[in-house]
Amino acid sequence: MNFSENSNPIRWIIIFISFSIIAIILWNTYTFFQIFKNEERIKMNLWATAEKTLINAQENTEVDLPLQIFNNNTTIPLILTENDSIINSVNIDEEIIKNKKRATEYLNELKSENEPIKIIYAPGKSQELYYGDSSLIDKLKYYPIALSLIIVLCGILIYNFYLSHKMSTQNKLWAGMAKETAHQIGTPLSSLIGWLEILKMENIDESITVEIEKDIERLQTITDRFSKIGSEPKLELKDAVEETKQSYNYLISRFSNQIEFSFKAPSKPIPILLNPTLHSWTIENLVKNSIDAMKGRGKLSMEMEEDNHHVKINVTDTGSGIPKKEFHRIFETGFTTKKRGWGLGLSLTKRIVEEYHKGTIKVLHSEIGKGTTMQIILRKT
Repeated sequence: MNFSENSNPIRWIIIFISFSIIAIILWNTYTFFQIFKNEERIKMNLWATAEKTLINAQENTEVDLPLQIFNNNTTIPLILTENDSIINSVNIDEEIIKNKKRATEYLNELKSENEPIKIIYAPGKSQELYYGDSSLIDKLKYYPIALSLIIVLCGILIYNFYLSHKMSTQNKLWAGMAKETAHQIGTPLSSLIGWLEILKMENIDESITVEIEKDIERLQTITDRFSKIGSEPKLELKDAVEETKQSYNYLISRFSNQIEFSFKAPSKPIPILLNPTLHSWTIENLVKNSIDAMKGRGKLSMEMEEDNHHVKINVTDTGSGIPKKEFHRIFETGFTTKKRGWGLGLSLTKRIVEEYHKGTIKVLHSEIGKGTTMQIILRKT
Protein backbone atom coordinates (compact mmCIF):
# COMPACT_ATOMS: atom_id res chain seq x y z
CA MET A 1 0.00 0.00 0.00
CA ASN A 2 1.31 3.43 -0.93
CA PHE A 3 2.17 5.66 2.03
CA SER A 4 0.79 8.72 0.24
CA GLU A 5 -2.65 7.08 0.09
CA ASN A 6 -2.73 6.86 3.89
CA SER A 7 -0.84 10.07 4.66
CA ASN A 8 -3.97 11.97 5.70
CA PRO A 9 -5.21 9.40 8.34
CA ILE A 10 -1.66 8.95 9.64
CA ARG A 11 -1.27 12.73 9.95
CA TRP A 12 -4.48 12.97 11.98
CA ILE A 13 -3.40 10.06 14.20
CA ILE A 14 -0.08 11.82 14.90
CA ILE A 15 -1.89 15.07 15.67
CA PHE A 16 -4.32 13.26 18.00
CA ILE A 17 -1.46 11.50 19.84
CA SER A 18 0.44 14.82 20.14
CA PHE A 19 -2.55 16.61 21.62
CA SER A 20 -3.19 13.68 23.96
CA ILE A 21 0.39 13.89 25.27
CA ILE A 22 0.02 17.65 25.71
CA ALA A 23 -3.25 17.18 27.57
CA ILE A 24 -1.69 14.55 29.87
CA ILE A 25 1.29 16.81 30.64
CA LEU A 26 -0.96 19.80 31.37
CA TRP A 27 -3.28 17.67 33.53
CA ASN A 28 -0.34 16.28 35.52
CA THR A 29 0.97 19.82 35.98
CA TYR A 30 -2.43 20.92 37.27
CA THR A 31 -2.54 17.89 39.61
CA PHE A 32 0.92 18.68 41.01
CA PHE A 33 -0.16 22.28 41.44
CA GLN A 34 -3.20 21.25 43.49
CA ILE A 35 -1.10 18.82 45.58
CA PHE A 36 1.41 21.56 46.45
CA LYS A 37 -1.42 23.99 47.18
CA ASN A 38 -2.97 21.49 49.63
CA GLU A 39 0.40 20.85 51.27
CA GLU A 40 0.93 24.57 51.77
CA ARG A 41 -2.57 24.83 53.22
CA ILE A 42 -1.67 22.12 55.73
CA LYS A 43 1.55 23.98 56.62
CA MET A 44 -0.43 27.18 57.20
CA ASN A 45 -2.93 25.34 59.38
CA LEU A 46 0.00 24.04 61.46
CA TRP A 47 1.38 27.60 61.59
CA ALA A 48 -2.02 28.85 62.80
CA THR A 49 -2.13 26.12 65.47
CA ALA A 50 1.39 27.04 66.57
CA GLU A 51 0.35 30.71 66.80
CA LYS A 52 -2.67 29.78 68.93
CA THR A 53 -0.46 27.63 71.19
CA LEU A 54 1.98 30.51 71.78
CA ILE A 55 -0.82 32.98 72.51
CA ASN A 56 -2.32 30.66 75.14
CA ALA A 57 1.03 29.37 76.46
CA GLN A 58 1.53 29.05 80.23
CA GLU A 59 4.80 28.82 82.13
CA ASN A 60 4.96 25.05 81.73
CA THR A 61 3.76 24.94 78.09
CA GLU A 62 6.16 23.32 75.63
CA VAL A 63 6.88 25.88 72.87
CA ASP A 64 9.79 24.25 71.06
CA LEU A 65 7.55 22.64 68.45
CA PRO A 66 5.59 25.86 67.62
CA LEU A 67 8.86 27.79 67.31
CA GLN A 68 10.26 25.08 65.06
CA ILE A 69 7.15 25.37 62.83
CA PHE A 70 7.65 29.14 62.62
CA ASN A 71 11.34 28.77 61.69
CA ASN A 72 10.66 26.14 59.03
CA ASN A 73 8.50 28.50 57.00
CA THR A 74 11.03 30.21 54.72
CA THR A 75 9.07 30.35 51.44
CA ILE A 76 5.41 31.13 52.11
CA PRO A 77 4.62 34.84 52.58
CA LEU A 78 1.99 35.55 55.24
CA ILE A 79 0.37 38.38 57.14
CA LEU A 80 -1.31 38.00 60.52
CA THR A 81 -4.07 40.47 61.40
CA GLU A 82 -6.29 41.19 64.36
CA ASN A 83 -9.17 43.63 64.26
CA ASP A 84 -8.13 44.53 60.67
CA SER A 85 -4.66 45.59 61.84
CA ILE A 86 -1.43 43.88 60.77
CA ILE A 87 0.31 42.46 63.81
CA ASN A 88 2.89 40.21 62.14
CA SER A 89 4.36 39.31 58.73
CA VAL A 90 6.69 36.60 57.49
CA ASN A 91 8.76 36.36 54.28
CA ILE A 92 7.66 39.83 53.16
CA ASP A 93 9.88 42.83 52.55
CA GLU A 94 9.81 45.15 55.55
CA GLU A 95 9.58 48.19 53.26
CA ILE A 96 6.17 46.94 52.10
CA ILE A 97 4.88 46.50 55.65
CA LYS A 98 6.12 49.94 56.75
CA ASN A 99 4.24 51.62 53.90
CA LYS A 100 0.54 51.48 54.86
CA LYS A 101 -0.74 51.80 51.28
CA ARG A 102 1.61 49.13 49.88
CA ALA A 103 0.86 46.85 52.84
CA THR A 104 -2.88 47.14 52.18
CA GLU A 105 -2.39 46.38 48.47
CA TYR A 106 -0.20 43.37 49.29
CA LEU A 107 -2.75 42.10 51.81
CA ASN A 108 -5.47 42.31 49.14
CA GLU A 109 -3.27 40.23 46.83
CA LEU A 110 -2.94 37.55 49.52
CA LYS A 111 -6.70 37.57 50.02
CA SER A 112 -7.21 36.84 46.33
CA GLU A 113 -4.69 33.98 46.28
CA ASN A 114 -5.87 31.83 49.18
CA GLU A 115 -8.73 31.64 51.63
CA PRO A 116 -7.63 33.04 55.02
CA ILE A 117 -7.35 30.90 58.13
CA LYS A 118 -9.19 32.13 61.22
CA ILE A 119 -7.39 31.60 64.54
CA ILE A 120 -9.81 31.67 67.51
CA TYR A 121 -7.55 31.75 70.56
CA ALA A 122 -10.18 32.81 73.14
CA PRO A 123 -13.93 33.33 73.31
CA GLY A 124 -14.74 36.37 71.17
CA LYS A 125 -11.09 36.86 70.20
CA SER A 126 -9.55 35.82 66.90
CA GLN A 127 -6.85 36.54 64.34
CA GLU A 128 -6.82 36.10 60.56
CA LEU A 129 -3.92 34.47 58.75
CA TYR A 130 -3.52 35.53 55.12
CA TYR A 131 -0.92 33.76 53.05
CA GLY A 132 0.28 33.72 49.46
CA ASP A 133 1.82 31.16 47.16
CA SER A 134 5.40 30.08 47.59
CA SER A 135 8.03 30.57 44.88
CA LEU A 136 7.57 26.93 43.85
CA ILE A 137 3.82 27.44 43.28
CA ASP A 138 4.54 30.63 41.32
CA LYS A 139 6.90 28.73 39.04
CA LEU A 140 4.32 25.99 38.51
CA LYS A 141 1.80 28.66 37.45
CA TYR A 142 3.98 29.69 34.52
CA TYR A 143 5.09 26.17 33.59
CA PRO A 144 1.97 25.37 31.46
CA ILE A 145 2.38 28.70 29.65
CA ALA A 146 6.04 27.99 28.95
CA LEU A 147 5.18 24.46 27.85
CA SER A 148 2.44 25.75 25.55
CA LEU A 149 4.86 28.25 23.97
CA ILE A 150 7.42 25.50 23.39
CA ILE A 151 4.75 23.32 21.81
CA VAL A 152 3.62 26.19 19.56
CA LEU A 153 7.20 26.88 18.50
CA CYS A 154 7.77 23.18 17.77
CA GLY A 155 4.52 23.16 15.78
CA ILE A 156 5.68 26.17 13.76
CA LEU A 157 9.05 24.52 13.08
CA ILE A 158 7.38 21.29 11.99
CA TYR A 159 4.94 23.19 9.78
CA ASN A 160 7.78 25.20 8.19
CA PHE A 161 9.72 21.99 7.59
CA TYR A 162 6.66 20.38 6.01
CA LEU A 163 5.99 23.49 3.90
CA SER A 164 9.60 23.76 2.71
CA HIS A 165 9.65 20.04 1.91
CA LYS A 166 6.41 20.40 -0.02
CA MET A 167 7.74 23.42 -1.92
CA SER A 168 10.96 21.57 -2.68
CA THR A 169 8.96 18.66 -4.06
CA GLN A 170 6.82 21.03 -6.13
CA ASN A 171 9.93 22.78 -7.45
CA LYS A 172 11.41 19.46 -8.53
CA LEU A 173 8.11 18.55 -10.19
CA TRP A 174 7.95 21.87 -12.06
CA ALA A 175 11.60 21.55 -13.09
CA GLY A 176 10.97 18.02 -14.38
CA MET A 177 7.86 19.12 -16.27
CA ALA A 178 9.74 22.10 -17.75
CA LYS A 179 12.60 19.93 -19.00
CA GLU A 180 10.16 17.38 -20.41
CA THR A 181 8.24 20.18 -22.16
CA ALA A 182 11.47 21.46 -23.70
CA HIS A 183 12.26 17.95 -24.87
CA GLN A 184 8.79 17.46 -26.38
CA ILE A 185 8.88 20.82 -28.19
CA GLY A 186 12.28 19.99 -29.66
CA THR A 187 10.99 17.27 -32.04
CA PRO A 188 8.32 19.28 -33.94
CA LEU A 189 10.62 22.31 -33.85
CA SER A 190 13.26 20.42 -35.80
CA SER A 191 10.63 19.52 -38.38
CA LEU A 192 9.53 23.15 -38.66
CA ILE A 193 13.10 24.21 -39.37
CA GLY A 194 13.23 21.64 -42.19
CA TRP A 195 9.93 22.83 -43.64
CA LEU A 196 11.16 26.43 -43.51
CA GLU A 197 14.16 25.52 -45.66
CA ILE A 198 11.80 23.90 -48.19
CA LEU A 199 9.66 27.06 -48.27
CA LYS A 200 12.74 29.15 -48.98
CA MET A 201 13.58 26.98 -51.97
CA GLU A 202 10.02 27.39 -53.30
CA ASN A 203 10.63 31.13 -53.81
CA ILE A 204 7.83 32.14 -51.43
CA ASP A 205 7.59 35.81 -50.44
CA GLU A 206 10.69 36.44 -48.35
CA SER A 207 8.80 38.57 -45.80
CA ILE A 208 6.70 35.52 -44.90
CA THR A 209 9.67 33.21 -44.39
CA VAL A 210 11.46 35.91 -42.35
CA GLU A 211 8.53 36.15 -39.93
CA ILE A 212 8.24 32.37 -39.71
CA GLU A 213 11.97 32.21 -39.00
CA LYS A 214 11.58 34.75 -36.21
CA ASP A 215 8.82 32.67 -34.62
CA ILE A 216 10.90 29.49 -34.93
CA GLU A 217 13.78 31.30 -33.22
CA ARG A 218 11.32 32.34 -30.55
CA LEU A 219 10.25 28.75 -30.05
CA GLN A 220 13.91 27.77 -29.76
CA THR A 221 14.34 30.48 -27.12
CA ILE A 222 11.32 29.20 -25.18
CA THR A 223 12.67 25.65 -25.37
CA ASP A 224 16.01 26.89 -24.10
CA ARG A 225 14.26 28.66 -21.22
CA PHE A 226 12.41 25.56 -20.07
CA SER A 227 15.54 23.44 -20.33
CA LYS A 228 17.30 25.78 -17.89
CA ILE A 229 14.65 25.47 -15.16
CA GLY A 230 16.04 23.66 -12.13
CA SER A 231 19.68 24.03 -13.14
CA GLU A 232 22.22 26.76 -12.54
CA PRO A 233 22.28 28.97 -15.66
CA LYS A 234 25.48 30.27 -17.19
CA LEU A 235 25.90 34.04 -16.84
CA GLU A 236 27.60 36.02 -19.57
CA LEU A 237 28.90 39.57 -19.76
CA LYS A 238 26.28 41.31 -21.88
CA ASP A 239 25.03 44.80 -22.62
CA ALA A 240 21.91 45.16 -20.45
CA VAL A 241 20.52 47.92 -22.68
CA GLU A 242 20.78 45.90 -25.92
CA GLU A 243 19.47 42.65 -24.40
CA THR A 244 16.49 44.40 -22.83
CA LYS A 245 15.73 46.41 -25.97
CA GLN A 246 15.79 43.33 -28.22
CA SER A 247 13.29 41.48 -26.03
CA TYR A 248 11.07 44.54 -25.71
CA ASN A 249 11.05 45.29 -29.46
CA TYR A 250 10.14 41.70 -30.31
CA LEU A 251 7.10 41.92 -28.02
CA ILE A 252 5.99 45.27 -29.47
CA SER A 253 5.50 43.70 -32.90
CA ARG A 254 3.39 40.89 -31.41
CA PHE A 255 0.79 42.97 -29.59
CA SER A 256 -2.13 45.19 -30.56
CA ASN A 257 -1.57 48.72 -31.80
CA GLN A 258 -4.04 49.80 -29.12
CA ILE A 259 -1.10 49.76 -26.74
CA GLU A 260 1.26 52.74 -26.83
CA PHE A 261 4.79 51.45 -26.22
CA SER A 262 7.80 53.57 -25.27
CA PHE A 263 11.41 52.73 -24.40
CA LYS A 264 14.02 54.94 -22.76
CA ALA A 265 17.58 53.92 -21.89
CA PRO A 266 21.11 55.34 -21.63
CA SER A 267 22.82 55.71 -25.00
CA LYS A 268 25.93 53.87 -23.82
CA PRO A 269 26.26 50.10 -23.14
CA ILE A 270 25.82 48.86 -19.57
CA PRO A 271 27.78 45.60 -19.18
CA ILE A 272 26.39 43.20 -16.57
CA LEU A 273 26.50 39.46 -15.96
CA LEU A 274 23.25 37.86 -17.09
CA ASN A 275 21.76 34.93 -18.92
CA PRO A 276 20.26 36.34 -22.14
CA THR A 277 17.57 33.65 -22.43
CA LEU A 278 16.29 34.04 -18.88
CA HIS A 279 16.61 37.82 -18.94
CA SER A 280 14.44 37.86 -22.06
CA TRP A 281 11.90 35.71 -20.21
CA THR A 282 11.87 38.22 -17.35
CA ILE A 283 11.13 41.13 -19.68
CA GLU A 284 8.44 39.14 -21.47
CA ASN A 285 6.69 38.17 -18.23
CA LEU A 286 6.62 41.77 -16.98
CA VAL A 287 5.37 43.14 -20.30
CA LYS A 288 2.66 40.49 -20.66
CA ASN A 289 1.58 41.00 -17.06
CA SER A 290 1.25 44.75 -17.67
CA ILE A 291 -0.72 44.21 -20.88
CA ASP A 292 -3.09 41.85 -19.06
CA ALA A 293 -3.56 44.50 -16.34
CA MET A 294 -4.50 47.04 -19.05
CA LYS A 295 -6.83 44.53 -20.78
CA GLY A 296 -4.93 45.05 -24.04
CA ARG A 297 -5.34 48.83 -24.18
CA GLY A 298 -3.26 51.64 -22.63
CA LYS A 299 0.28 52.94 -22.30
CA LEU A 300 3.29 50.79 -21.45
CA SER A 301 6.73 52.28 -20.95
CA MET A 302 10.09 50.76 -20.11
CA GLU A 303 12.82 52.94 -18.70
CA MET A 304 16.39 51.98 -17.84
CA GLU A 305 18.65 53.98 -15.56
CA GLU A 306 21.93 53.39 -13.79
CA ASP A 307 23.95 54.51 -10.81
CA ASN A 308 27.48 53.62 -9.72
CA HIS A 309 26.64 50.02 -8.80
CA HIS A 310 23.27 49.08 -10.29
CA VAL A 311 21.11 49.21 -13.39
CA LYS A 312 17.37 49.67 -12.85
CA ILE A 313 14.62 48.60 -15.25
CA ASN A 314 11.22 50.18 -14.62
CA VAL A 315 8.12 48.82 -16.37
CA THR A 316 5.13 51.16 -16.06
CA ASP A 317 1.56 50.49 -17.24
CA THR A 318 -1.79 52.26 -17.01
CA GLY A 319 -3.63 49.17 -15.80
CA SER A 320 -5.93 48.42 -12.90
CA GLY A 321 -3.22 48.71 -10.21
CA ILE A 322 -2.35 46.46 -7.26
CA PRO A 323 -3.63 46.85 -3.68
CA LYS A 324 -0.76 47.58 -1.30
CA LYS A 325 -1.53 44.51 0.81
CA GLU A 326 -0.82 42.31 -2.24
CA PHE A 327 2.56 43.83 -3.19
CA HIS A 328 4.40 40.78 -1.86
CA ARG A 329 1.71 38.18 -2.59
CA ILE A 330 1.87 38.73 -6.36
CA PHE A 331 5.24 36.97 -6.37
CA GLU A 332 3.91 33.86 -4.59
CA THR A 333 3.55 30.70 -6.63
CA GLY A 334 -0.10 30.13 -7.53
CA PHE A 335 -1.28 33.65 -6.73
CA THR A 336 -3.24 35.17 -9.61
CA THR A 337 -6.09 37.64 -10.12
CA LYS A 338 -6.97 36.21 -13.54
CA LYS A 339 -9.87 33.82 -14.11
CA ARG A 340 -7.52 31.67 -16.16
CA GLY A 341 -3.99 31.55 -14.93
CA TRP A 342 -1.51 29.41 -13.04
CA GLY A 343 0.10 32.23 -11.05
CA LEU A 344 3.58 31.25 -12.19
CA GLY A 345 4.73 34.23 -14.30
CA LEU A 346 5.82 36.65 -11.59
CA SER A 347 6.97 33.79 -9.35
CA LEU A 348 9.35 32.59 -12.07
CA THR A 349 10.40 36.17 -12.76
CA LYS A 350 11.32 36.69 -9.10
CA ARG A 351 13.31 33.47 -9.09
CA ILE A 352 15.19 34.41 -12.28
CA VAL A 353 16.02 37.89 -10.99
CA GLU A 354 16.87 37.09 -7.38
CA GLU A 355 18.25 33.55 -7.41
CA TYR A 356 19.96 33.44 -10.81
CA HIS A 357 21.00 37.08 -11.31
CA LYS A 358 21.32 38.06 -7.62
CA GLY A 359 19.16 41.12 -8.16
CA THR A 360 15.87 42.33 -6.74
CA ILE A 361 12.37 42.84 -8.12
CA LYS A 362 9.57 44.78 -6.45
CA VAL A 363 6.44 46.85 -6.95
CA LEU A 364 7.92 50.36 -7.01
CA HIS A 365 4.57 52.12 -7.15
CA SER A 366 0.94 51.23 -7.77
CA GLU A 367 -2.36 53.06 -7.60
CA ILE A 368 -5.76 51.43 -8.06
CA GLY A 369 -7.27 52.42 -11.39
CA LYS A 370 -4.17 54.31 -12.55
CA GLY A 371 -1.40 51.79 -13.02
CA THR A 372 1.69 50.08 -11.68
CA THR A 373 5.46 50.43 -11.91
CA MET A 374 7.54 47.26 -11.47
CA GLN A 375 11.26 47.64 -10.88
CA ILE A 376 14.17 45.25 -11.47
CA ILE A 377 17.55 46.10 -9.94
CA LEU A 378 20.64 44.27 -11.23
CA ARG A 379 24.24 44.68 -10.09
CA LYS A 380 26.78 46.07 -12.52
CA THR A 381 30.15 44.39 -13.03
